[in-house]
Amino acid sequence: MVETTRGGWHPARTIALERLFLPLSRVSIPPRISITIGVAGVGKTTLVRNFVHLWARGQVGKDFSLLLPLTFRDLNTYEKLSADRLIRSVFPHIGESGLAAAALPKILLILDGLDECKTPLDFSNTVACTDPKKEIQVDHLITNIIRGNLFPEVSVWVTSRPGVAGQIPGGLVDRMTEIRGFNEEEIKVCLEEMFPEDHTLSDWVLRQVQADRALYLMCTVPAFCRLAGSALGHLSRTKPGPQDSALWTPRTLCELYSWYFRMALGGDGQEKGKASPRIEQVAHSSRKMVGTLGRLAFHGLVRRKYVFYEQDLKAFGVDLALLQSALCGCFLRREETLASSTAYCFTHLSLQEFVAAAYYYSASKRAIFDLFTEGGVSWPRLGFLTHFRSAAQRAMQAEDGRLDVFLRFLSGLLSPRVNALLAGSLLAQGEHQGYRAQVAELLQGCLRPDVAVCARAVNTLHCLHELQHTELARSVEEAMRSGGLAGLTSPQHRAALAYLLQVSDACAQEANLSLCLSKGVLQSLLPQLLYCRSLRLDNNQFQDPVMDLLGSVLSGKDCRIQRISLAENQISNKGAKALARSLLVNRSLTALDLRSNSIGPQGAKALADALKINRTLAFLSLQSNAIRDNGARSVAEALAANRTLSVLHLQKNTIGPVGAQQMADTLKQNRSLKELIFSSNSIGDGGAEALAMALEVNQGLESLDLQSNSISDAGVAALMGALCANQTLISLNLRENSISSEGARELARALCINRTLKNLDLTANLLHDQGAQAIAVAMRENQALTSLHLQWNFIQAGAAKALGQALQLNRSLTSLDLQENAIGDEGASAVASALKANTALTALYLQVASIGSRGAQALGDALAVNRTLEILDLRGNTIGAAGAKALANALKVNSSLRRLNLQENSLGMDGAICVATALSGNHGLQHINLQGNHIGESGARMISEAIRTNAPSCTVEM
Repeated sequence: MVETTRGGWHPARTIALERLFLPLSRVSIPPRISITIGVAGVGKTTLVRNFVHLWARGQVGKDFSLLLPLTFRDLNTYEKLSADRLIRSVFPHIGESGLAAAALPKILLILDGLDECKTPLDFSNTVACTDPKKEIQVDHLITNIIRGNLFPEVSVWVTSRPGVAGQIPGGLVDRMTEIRGFNEEEIKVCLEEMFPEDHTLSDWVLRQVQADRALYLMCTVPAFCRLAGSALGHLSRTKPGPQDSALWTPRTLCELYSWYFRMALGGDGQEKGKASPRIEQVAHSSRKMVGTLGRLAFHGLVRRKYVFYEQDLKAFGVDLALLQSALCGCFLRREETLASSTAYCFTHLSLQEFVAAAYYYSASKRAIFDLFTEGGVSWPRLGFLTHFRSAAQRAMQAEDGRLDVFLRFLSGLLSPRVNALLAGSLLAQGEHQGYRAQVAELLQGCLRPDVAVCARAVNTLHCLHELQHTELARSVEEAMRSGGLAGLTSPQHRAALAYLLQVSDACAQEANLSLCLSKGVLQSLLPQLLYCRSLRLDNNQFQDPVMDLLGSVLSGKDCRIQRISLAENQISNKGAKALARSLLVNRSLTALDLRSNSIGPQGAKALADALKINRTLAFLSLQSNAIRDNGARSVAEALAANRTLSVLHLQKNTIGPVGAQQMADTLKQNRSLKELIFSSNSIGDGGAEALAMALEVNQGLESLDLQSNSISDAGVAALMGALCANQTLISLNLRENSISSEGARELARALCINRTLKNLDLTANLLHDQGAQAIAVAMRENQALTSLHLQWNFIQAGAAKALGQALQLNRSLTSLDLQENAIGDEGASAVASALKANTALTALYLQVASIGSRGAQALGDALAVNRTLEILDLRGNTIGAAGAKALANALKVNSSLRRLNLQENSLGMDGAICVATALSGNHGLQHINLQGNHIGESGARMISEAIRTNAPSCTVEM
């Protein structure tokens, strides 16, 4: 499978091999010029060969009567060619009349490996040629074929590495496809196929690869995955002992390739039955190989040459006999060309880079002139450090990055672990080790203030990692964890951040870049953001232009971002429109948080229009964005068409009854929305009644938040009527409205009928004792509700008694919140009495409830019996030392309580010490709060010591 795209920002799509040259739609035509790109080793040539094989069997490309497969390795052997001769080189039987006489209706010319063409294509200065018999330079011939001057009816398929494909002008390209690397499952399958008889080994190799994200990302390239598997398989078979520091599991690229080199020396891959050479022969042959192939590999890299012919080998003094050895066979591959000559290339580009680095590493100790300018004029350069500086400068100046991996290997060869692995075979023991600190300083010096955070800067961090000099990256990683990233603004820190975004597992899961980015820094980090699954960009003062940048990232075919938070920035409707455009094509984003911006109704409309098409976004927060009724209407219209959004936050948006009516009309049809937060608007009873009508028929919504919406008894009556019929709502928040005892009676009637609601929040209403008593009576019958919040409702002892009676019968409620209600000792005693019989309640909140020592004693008696309560919060009461003693006695026998809050309860030192010493018999309590109890410093020390001695697993706040 490959991915295809045509033109600018259009989204990529996956396309099967049999459809590679077919029209993408009913109104399009088949492409004439197609380019397939892919990094080295991803399988371009394999794809071509597979296509040709399947075409020959009639399974793909049925429209083509003839395929002409050519490689640039073949074409490089010719100086001049005519179009007719080009065809006859593949099919000699076509004869002198050439392609024209063949009269075949549809032909596909395949040109594999543009990156291996010895002369770059120059479309600006190539003279047009229309004569198929005229012999011209090969690069001119290919240029004229692509332009259509020759063989205009022939379809052309070119494969190339990404950096070289740009030689062909975009205006001439009808279809651009890219071979994507392995996904996670394919990496696993590849390794299993390498070790079919040893699943334990394949699992171990996979774990080693996954342990380093940088290596794991490189394993998406099939050739690298197989190379890594071979090296790690060899490592496993050697079974190194823990005492051998040289045989550690590889954690850098250079260490991995060092193991591959050891594998080649050890004879893995040689024919079975052959005796292994003696160690002296191994060392001699390895050094001889580096001396011959290394020079070829290095100068090939410098000259962008990746295919070598016999004349190249002779020019660099390569002994052809040496190429027959098994050792060279692990690095170099031989192929015959159409012109009966032999072509050689390294089995993977990274092996060419490794051997080139090893050659440069060794040659630099004796070279007195610049190794990069061999054969030219250069200034004397003495010493390894001078040569390393030259290599670093060349790599930084190479915008195409062709020397990046070479420099990583060169840095890695200075690592003590690599030196230990290769000592005696490829490197001299301890060679150049004294330069490590100076090389690290030199590399960090490459990150100057005038150097942008680019791929070269990130590669410098890779080099430092290979060198095992990770202090810079670790300091930035620690700053990210501690929230101190805002203070790290130097170019070195920005480059380290970009590097971590690419390779850190923690950053891949969630990168918290809040309060620390400017537009410029963000722009430099855009390529690395693609690697993150979750991005937090809150409080960065981002304005609309930044949204254009982020939109470009979200629109990219490589985007993996699943969640992004842009809360508390300065985004207006223009920024929202930029994000909306990206949502039209993005296929990865599942959560978008835009709370506390100012997108307004127009921004909401733009996002809503995108939601009509987007099929991945599941979470959207537009909290505090002043979208008003018009914005709510736009969002509601989108929900009528959208089937994926499941969570929508619209609180604090000045939405009134009209907006609520629009949302209610949509909820009658929508089945996908599960959570709707509509709090802190002004929908009033009219909006509540509209939503109630929707709830009567809606079968999808599970959570509805209507906090602080000026809803009174009339609105609640309508909602409760709907609740009698609704079978899906699980959570209902009616905090901070105007519900009185009359509304509470409606609530009670609904609770007697409803069997699905589990969470009900009535905090800060006007229930009083009468309303709470009505709800308590209903709770005797209701066996569904698990959480009930009655905080700050003017409830007193009478209602507390009724709730206590209900708790003795109820078996579903697990959390009861009565804080800031003056239930007093009498009410606390009633609830405590219920706890002796109740086996369901796990959390009880009685903060600021006017409870004294008598109420605390009753609660203590209950805790001595109860075996289910885990959280008891008594903050802000006056239980005193006597109450503390009662609770302490209970703690000696209670085993279920996990958290106890006694903050601000006038315990004094005696009461606090009493509680602390009681913990010696308690093995369940995990957290206790004793703040605000006038304990004093000496008392605090005594209590801390007592708790540390009696309950070391319990944390205490004082």
